[in-house]
Amino acid sequence: MGIDALIAGWELFGTPLAIAMTIFGCFLGLIIGVMPGLGPLMGIILLLPAVFHLPPVAAMGALIAIFVGGSCGGAVSAIVLRIPGTPIAAATLLDGYPMAQKGRAGEAIGLAISASAVGGIIGGIILIALAPVLADFALRFGPPEYFALTLLGLIAIAVVGREAPLKGFITGVLGLLIATIGTDAISNAQRFTFGHFELSSGFHIVAIVVGLFAVSEVLFQVRGGGLLEAPKVPRVRISLFSLVLLLKHPVNLVRSSAIGTFFGSLPGAGGVISAFSSYAVAKAQARPEDGYGEGAEGGVVATEAANNASAGGTLIPTMALGVPGDASAAVLMSALILFGYFPGPELFEQNLDVAGGMFLAYIFANVALAGLGFLMTPVFLSVLRLRKVHLLPVVVMLSVMGTFALQSSVFDLWSMLGFGALGYFLRLHGYPLAPIVIGVVLGPICESNFRRSLLISRDGLSIFWEREITFTILLVTVLVVLWGLVGKGVSRWLKRQFQRAT
Repeated sequence: MGIDALIAGWELFGTPLAIAMTIFGCFLGLIIGVMPGLGPLMGIILLLPAVFHLPPVAAMGALIAIFVGGSCGGAVSAIVLRIPGTPIAAATLLDGYPMAQKGRAGEAIGLAISASAVGGIIGGIILIALAPVLADFALRFGPPEYFALTLLGLIAIAVVGREAPLKGFITGVLGLLIATIGTDAISNAQRFTFGHFELSSGFHIVAIVVGLFAVSEVLFQVRGGGLLEAPKVPRVRISLFSLVLLLKHPVNLVRSSAIGTFFGSLPGAGGVISAFSSYAVAKAQARPEDGYGEGAEGGVVATEAANNASAGGTLIPTMALGVPGDASAAVLMSALILFGYFPGPELFEQNLDVAGGMFLAYIFANVALAGLGFLMTPVFLSVLRLRKVHLLPVVVMLSVMGTFALQSSVFDLWSMLGFGALGYFLRLHGYPLAPIVIGVVLGPICESNFRRSLLISRDGLSIFWEREITFTILLVTVLVVLWGLVGKGVSRWLKRQFQRAT
């Protein structure tokens, strides 16, 4: 089915508009990824309103390309300034910055870009191979299975890989509550609208994500100060010799790409865990003279191949099952739903050309990443010299224009500001924002399938343990919850035992 999807999707993707938007999205993603504090999620959010009126594959190509470019762009500032542009680039500075200190900044950036592109392509190949197969298996799913699956996604994103799983659970529940506002899809009753007509359709997803992430980020940057400071960025000359350096690490490259794809496909894991995990494996397999932590080429290859491959892995459950792996995938899923296409088996069964177009967009975005990365690095470095006082007003302007343009609604602007204040308050007290988006996106799907399951059940809740697939998924959900509750303590105990042993 993967090859069939590519053939069907070429008619939609192989147009000048779709290809140009993918290249533009990759370029924009690189720039946003370079700038500390923004990242691919912010880019997807800001561009979503602008591409809303484009053909679906062209629009999704631009958004997916931002995801790809943004996942790589953070490595540039990590290598040059020791400031990761994105959290997933934090592992890259372990060896990237020491390489720059030794006068090899150009080689380090080139190595990061080429490893990201190849890792992303490997992740894309796995995506094309696995997503249709997984979707074909999911054709056996009914409402109980979809309820269990979305419940797993809701729980996993809240408790897996978090420093404070309880806080993640709280914000996930908050997202579910927000999703209940509006008209009930089954009974057509008004819920929590309090007589306000504007709330009959609930809050628009764009107003929610722009407020939570873009507006709250602006408030945080203003609070942090340093608005007039310009970072001192050294001049760097990038060389195609980096491609030769990459060929010296074929096993590391393929292994790290596989690790990144695996962790990316797990809801709640994502690029950060995959980058550090692949780095740990590469370091364990290396020789002492390789000098990991002191400017090792293999360290940069491992982290960058993994974090871009994880982008492809994240799209596997998103497209095949309708379960987003992280906040960026949730926004991509929301965009696809806004265009009238629902991720999951239905997408591959009824709209194979759209799925294939998205596959091609992802692969082409990684190819464009290599070309743009080498050609435009001087531009990306100059972006690092921008002062916050010039950058933040542009973010605010794009947020306001994009949110208002969707429905020409002043209510959406007020919603955006309200969610911005909410996001700022939650971040101030250490609450993660991603579970809110997951709750808003998956909440209605989870609720509707739960109620449909009860409608077709003759014995109430027994339908959830009488069906084997549903029971298995719910059992996995329970294990995820238990791991979220005790996993941190287990990790600390293992760390203490390791320290004693060494």
